[in-house]
Amino acid sequence: MPSVGEAAPPPVDFVSPQLTWRSIVTSIVLGGTLSICNVYTGLKIGWGLNMSITGILLAFAFWYAVTKVFVNTRMYGKLENNVSQAAISAAGAVSSAGLVSAIPALTLIDGTVLPWWKLSVWVTSVCFVGIAVAMGLRRQMVIVDKLPFPGGLACASTLTEIYNTGAEALKRVGMLGIGAVLGGGLKLVDILRAAAAKKVGATVPLNDFGVTIFGKPAGSMFGFALENTGLMVAVGGLVGVRAGVSILLGAIAGWVVIGGQLLERGIASDRKTIGEWILWPGVTLMVVASLTSFAFSMPSILRSFRRTSGGAGGVGGDTGEVSRRWFMISLVVALIIAVFLQTEFFNIAWWAAVLAVLLSFVLAVVASRVSGETNVAPVGPMGKVTQLMFAVIAPNSPSANLMTANITSGAASQCADLMHDLKCGYLLGAVARKQVVSQVIGAMVGAVVASGFYLVLIPKPQEQLLTPEWPAPAVVQWKAVADLFAKGFESLPPGVIPAVYIAAAVGVLLPVLEKLLPKKVGVWVPSAASLGLAFVIPAWNGISMFLGAIIGLGLQRLFPTWTERFFVTLCAGVIAGESLVGAGDAIRLVLAGAGTK
Repeated sequence: MPSVGEAAPPPVDFVSPQLTWRSIVTSIVLGGTLSICNVYTGLKIGWGLNMSITGILLAFAFWYAVTKVFVNTRMYGKLENNVSQAAISAAGAVSSAGLVSAIPALTLIDGTVLPWWKLSVWVTSVCFVGIAVAMGLRRQMVIVDKLPFPGGLACASTLTEIYNTGAEALKRVGMLGIGAVLGGGLKLVDILRAAAAKKVGATVPLNDFGVTIFGKPAGSMFGFALENTGLMVAVGGLVGVRAGVSILLGAIAGWVVIGGQLLERGIASDRKTIGEWILWPGVTLMVVASLTSFAFSMPSILRSFRRTSGGAGGVGGDTGEVSRRWFMISLVVALIIAVFLQTEFFNIAWWAAVLAVLLSFVLAVVASRVSGETNVAPVGPMGKVTQLMFAVIAPNSPSANLMTANITSGAASQCADLMHDLKCGYLLGAVARKQVVSQVIGAMVGAVVASGFYLVLIPKPQEQLLTPEWPAPAVVQWKAVADLFAKGFESLPPGVIPAVYIAAAVGVLLPVLEKLLPKKVGVWVPSAASLGLAFVIPAWNGISMFLGAIIGLGLQRLFPTWTERFFVTLCAGVIAGESLVGAGDAIRLVLAGAGTK
């Protein structure tokens, strides 16, 4: 039997329930909750997770339970679930609209902190730029070019499978729950241990088992220890063996090899000063590697601008498309709002603001094409392109450098996310207009909830961020690039410039080797981005991710069928469970602090 992706799509279904009050409420509740998880995870590892399939499973399980309790209740339909997953994924993706990158980076540079309502409005406007662009791309990229959009294909396959065999969905939901209990339980134990230690004026010791490196404690000096939580282990399970091994190699190279040399030469004196030095070659490696990999997408980029007249508008209402009129109106509205907010919130010149939005329109198209072919939305590289441009246009303005790029990366993320959702809907016969409305609702809900949570979680960015608790790798990258453009190479730590050049060369070499070598050989080339990430996060995070990747490999070898069905779901549950417990603890601490005033 052909898969969902191979079968001819059904005609558009204008009869089955789709954008209903149930799908809207489900979207609000689940989207808001999962947006919190991505802010928490993003400040830990620098990226968020796609919440589409998690949202599908949770929505199915909730309404399945409701129908068992209230037997006269209609079961949540497949197309309702499709609409809600679009909103849930949009809400989860708002972390890419600056909350874990450009916004805290600007705060660290010049102290700018937006109040909750301004931050919510800003994040929403960034998301709407990407959604407006995606409205006009569906026909060209999904129907005419038939791009695979693997994420959308996976969602369509999941929806088809669970509505044909509901028992499988319940098993996956059960595994999601087990993961959440495991992740949340480990985090709760960690919180209780820290609270008990604080009462006696102590700290929770690092689990380095007394191992020494160069005669110094492996944990306190180099960060080589085991964590007390499961978040990074689960992330390692998701990223796979190649990334996990690369991160471990990077941790050894950065924290031990380079760190040991820094200690010996007196350039660094402890783990903190080692981290401050090696973050520069680490950031360089990540940025250069991402741009080099993106350069290999040039054929996709060129295809993005072919037949633009065909992709620019919806056709008749019979197909459920957004009309050409509403597409053009949305682009104009997105442009006006984004330009106005840039000038009002960040004092960016109007002409620069207009240029930033127009550039974001173009780069959102590029990101969607690349994501459609590879399943990877190049959000980081898109932002760096804008940062590079504004380093020339406005070299002494951190706000212009960061917030214009914030629009580009956030718009690219939302545009690519919606395109995957539209692919899923196309394969199921959904009405595209209703998916777009759902995406807007999800982005608004995610912006409101995630912005509020970010401000609660990180009330003192200068003190909390770029620490072992909140390494915030994406913030490090964005701040470092903005600082470098504003202050020049003379602002770098002593002796780091040769390391930056070497890192840049490695950032070019490894992606080139991966691309040019035969596939069987290329898989053994270390991931340059993962190597660089290990320089920025604590070494114990890298060890946990390596362990998660190895656990995943072992399970795949021993229990391939079980692993294929449940391992990703289990990892997602662990991440969600720890994120929600960690979020709850952060809110508790804020309320406790307010109560003592």
